[in-house]
Amino acid sequence: MDPKVYDIAVIGGGINGAGIARDAAGRGLSVLLAEQHDLASHTSSASTKLIHGGLRYLENYDFRLVREALAERERLLRSAPHIIKPLSFVLPHSPAIRPAWLIRLGLMVYDRLAPRRGLRASKAILLEQDPIGRDLNSGYTKAFVYSDCWVDDSRLVVLAALDASERGATIHTRTKVMAAARRDSVWELTLRSKGAGAATRIRAKAIVNAAGPWVADALQNVLGSKTPRKVRLVKGSHIVVQALYAGDHAFIFQNDDNRIVFAIPFEGRFTLIGTTDVPFESDASKVKASSAEIGYLCRCVSRYFRKPVHPGDVIWSYAGVRALFDDGASDPSAVTRDYVLDLDAPPDEAPALSIFGGKITTFRRLAEHALAGLRSFFPHMGPAWTARAKLPGGDFENEDFVAFAESVQQRWPFIEEQTAIRLARAYGTRVECILASARSMADLGRDFGCGLTQAELGYLAGNEWARTADDVLWRRSKLGMHLSKFQAEAVAIYYGEKYAA
Repeated sequence: MDPKVYDIAVIGGGINGAGIARDAAGRGLSVLLAEQHDLASHTSSASTKLIHGGLRYLENYDFRLVREALAERERLLRSAPHIIKPLSFVLPHSPAIRPAWLIRLGLMVYDRLAPRRGLRASKAILLEQDPIGRDLNSGYTKAFVYSDCWVDDSRLVVLAALDASERGATIHTRTKVMAAARRDSVWELTLRSKGAGAATRIRAKAIVNAAGPWVADALQNVLGSKTPRKVRLVKGSHIVVQALYAGDHAFIFQNDDNRIVFAIPFEGRFTLIGTTDVPFESDASKVKASSAEIGYLCRCVSRYFRKPVHPGDVIWSYAGVRALFDDGASDPSAVTRDYVLDLDAPPDEAPALSIFGGKITTFRRLAEHALAGLRSFFPHMGPAWTARAKLPGGDFENEDFVAFAESVQQRWPFIEEQTAIRLARAYGTRVECILASARSMADLGRDFGCGLTQAELGYLAGNEWARTADDVLWRRSKLGMHLSKFQAEAVAIYYGEKYAA
């Protein structure tokens, strides 16, 4: 590793760490990001896949958070129209849980807190007269429809890291920060990369602790902080089943414990259901959905769909741990999702900034606030720049994904339509780096299934830090939902590993 003194060393390769590295690199700062596993390998790939304001946060009077998130929803949709798309949400009315006037008022506020560009205003529908109601139990007669966005969460992280790298940042995955100490007004960090021999030392003028579920551990055991920080770890679990309904809309269901659960179209032929809010105190690297959580999600959606969902119907489940700032709320669902930035900067010493909380939707704004908090230490840094910037691949005409996907199919007509759309969605204009001058599928090398070719695997290894089959099949894509075990094993062999299904 380069022995130079970096301006900023970022601990953590989730959405906050990648976003801060990107912003800082774009302002002319030298940046090193170290992630102990793969990019987005934990919380940032275990979300509900939404870019949204958080309608339910209005009940907790988090108006600032909702307003900021709604404004960011518009910015992100413009910056990454390939991996982010508008999505309609249908909220069946359950009078016993929330009165109709309260929901209508909340949606009116939601519509007006921030401008909408290309997203429809909310409305009420009668389920008996609308095709949307055909898959719901007959006891629900009215629903409200509003708009938010869907996102490929792990690809958002990877694209932020890719943008950071192309602006000069150094990105090290599978590299753990073992220790850090202040010496001569800079931080000296000890890093150990997987498969490497001796540890490596680098120096940085500032540290950003964006370790997610490990933020408190990094504070205490890496940065040597003696001051305890209030962190609330909350687990959110999701399940995936065969598609429960036709249509490209999502549902948002009210549960009798006043929580809400989403049912979202997923990967063409599945339905994604989540999430839970459960206190968590174990190892975040081994988190998984419990049988109790799976049962809870099944019972919730079964109250609404004509076809009940049972735990045996679950094809896949995943869970993530959110490191929230502990505001004292007794209910995990009521703990604020707003972010808190904690700056430790003793006089004449190198600063350390720790990140608590945050949502995928607000990662860009969080990064701006983080850099504002460090500006006094880097007066030469450039101005904020990300509000109008495109993420890699998002620079196609008029942000019209349908037209762009059609152009991909026209330019490379030998590619099956479904594969062309997948590639356009995942890579945007960067699909050129994979398909280039290919004139047939044979030019792309071996097809491992579902149009995943040797050319794509090579691009992911050389440009997006993919090192294992899981990196490709569950984070750079969700092809793990579609490939057979034999095909997945072939991808693993390509990366020189044994695949563990």
